[in-house]
Amino acid sequence: MSRYMLSRLLTLLTLAFAFSGLEAQAQESSSRLNVGHYLDWEFVQNPQLSPDATQLVYVREWIDKVNDRHASEVWIMDADGGRNRFLLEGGSPAWSPDGTRVAFVKQGEPQGAQIFVRWMDAEGAVSQVTRLTESPSSIQWSPDGNWLAFNVLDEAPMDPAWQIEMPQRPEGADWTASPRIVEKLNYRRDGSGWSPVGSRHIYVVSAAGGTARRVTSGNFDHGSPQWMPDGQSILFSGLRVEDAEYQYRESALYSVDVASGAIEQITNRRGSETSPLPSPDGNLIAYQGDEFTTDTYTEREMYVMNANGSGSRVIAREMGGIGNVRWAADGRGLYFTASMKGTSNLWFVPLNGEPQSVTEGNHMLSTTDIADNGSAVGIRTSYYEPGSLVAYSLQNPGEIRVLKGTNEAVLSQVELGEVEEIWYKSVDGLDIQGWINKPPGFDSSKKYPLILRIHGGPHSMYNSGFDFKNQDHAANDYVVLYTNPRGSSGYGSEFGNAINYAYPSMDYDDLMVGVDSLIARGYIDERNLFVYGGSGGGVLTSWIVGHTDRFTAAVAKAPVTNWMSFVGTTDGASWYFDFEKHFWEDPSEHLQRSPLMYVGNVTTPTMLMTGERDLRTPMEQTEQYYRALKLRQIPTAMVRLTDGWHSRSRPPTNFIRVQLLLRNWFDRYKVAGDPVTDGGLGAGSR
Repeated sequence: MSRYMLSRLLTLLTLAFAFSGLEAQAQESSSRLNVGHYLDWEFVQNPQLSPDATQLVYVREWIDKVNDRHASEVWIMDADGGRNRFLLEGGSPAWSPDGTRVAFVKQGEPQGAQIFVRWMDAEGAVSQVTRLTESPSSIQWSPDGNWLAFNVLDEAPMDPAWQIEMPQRPEGADWTASPRIVEKLNYRRDGSGWSPVGSRHIYVVSAAGGTARRVTSGNFDHGSPQWMPDGQSILFSGLRVEDAEYQYRESALYSVDVASGAIEQITNRRGSETSPLPSPDGNLIAYQGDEFTTDTYTEREMYVMNANGSGSRVIAREMGGIGNVRWAADGRGLYFTASMKGTSNLWFVPLNGEPQSVTEGNHMLSTTDIADNGSAVGIRTSYYEPGSLVAYSLQNPGEIRVLKGTNEAVLSQVELGEVEEIWYKSVDGLDIQGWINKPPGFDSSKKYPLILRIHGGPHSMYNSGFDFKNQDHAANDYVVLYTNPRGSSGYGSEFGNAINYAYPSMDYDDLMVGVDSLIARGYIDERNLFVYGGSGGGVLTSWIVGHTDRFTAAVAKAPVTNWMSFVGTTDGASWYFDFEKHFWEDPSEHLQRSPLMYVGNVTTPTMLMTGERDLRTPMEQTEQYYRALKLRQIPTAMVRLTDGWHSRSRPPTNFIRVQLLLRNWFDRYKVAGDPVTDGGLGAGSR
């Protein structure tokens, strides 16, 4: 063979190896989750069984990638998962007691959301039954199926005391609009903006349509309606006292006579009572509540009492987050979903006895409906299951069937990273739960950059459900650590209240020990430690960079950095009570707990990211911290999310931008090279 032919052969072989390597890299990259997949993501919500348990309706939601929004429809299927099909446009579906109709909400005349009823026969006729000027909510059928109860906000007229006589406007003049006059303690709400001036009332309307009639009275807010079994009265939670907005953590239970509008208060103690639910025979009422306390966190207790309000007693306590409560068909007790220690399952509490688990599993199972025959449906998510509509029987709860999975097309094309649950001891011996999301194809002999992700709240709980954000970070070869430090919900009142008047404090230590425990495993590149969190996680992120330089870069999303200004600018006044004294009495606690007071210690490149319309942790919190960092010439950037409220996940493109901008910032400061040959020093040792 000539030298020319040999050289040409070697060139072709080299190119072949090169292209095969590129193809392998492309295949590896394409087999991982990425933010583009989020545009094809779908969700299932709120399955509700028909009264005879033969069918169920549910809400199917997806990303409308053209209009940059979440869109949804109501679908229906047989109880065994068969004949899954579109039913109607709208939301909040509710079966009538006899199963012949479904009430729902969608846009109607004359404007905005209205209540409609669809007949579930072959014709499928749909009727608009309300014509309201404000949107209805919390729809519930009367026991006989003839009426629908719901909430509506009645706007109050302008106080005539504010009427002023302006001079005559010249013809063609373009004057500034009238000012907004605010007199309420709480006057804005994140996600919606200015709160209308008025009261939330309970209305009823004939299921056949007609004029809606208000059954509550007064300038008070009235909670979601709950019919008594005889259909003569409606239960609700509220606080019908003057200046109710100044009553911190106070509410009571009431009953309103539907015919006369007479209202009776049926609980009367200092504290909170919510979510009344009558027993099938109407003799008892179950509800949730707690006695008044200044503790920042308590786990709500479940009570039962006689229908007249006497004989109240606790039947379940320290059960984490309680939801989806319903009576057993025979009235012998109650079923509910309990979220504890990173999982959710169905529990049952008898009227006389201790709560007992019905389902078990390392998942987040929310049982949304239980039929009289014991059929149950709900939504389940786990490490590798984004959210499935499931069914099971109370007689055999260990056999949970998937009626409709979600995102199978995407998941069939990608390899997810392994998720591992961990527990570790904090500095004072307190047990802390967390999880590690490892990259696909994880190799423990290699070194990986670490992301410490911190949840908000602070009283909330990371869990065993699927997490797109973490899997996306892991797909980019980060190890993600997410934990539930003290103050998190789901571990008992004492654990959650451990940061009372001390936030942040030892929750910082819990997080640092978690990082140390992961480093001790040997596969973390200590030169590349990153940290981020949103809301309460943003608080702790900005606190962390003021107390350690171990992290290579940080991102604080929607943080609180100055407690003194925050309590007066956030969208609710309750934060004033999270301090032992008001700042005008003694500002020392507000200052001591404010990350801004430690900004002089920061050396970590720190980006801040907040929605332009955020009313929960307003932009001014981000601006104060950003300018202080900038003045000190610490590497920083302020990302102001367009059209964003407090949630950085809506609209959907903001969800994607946040993921990409996070890693853009981390990648800028990532230390390259082999961590072993380069010494493997931690960021704090540079």
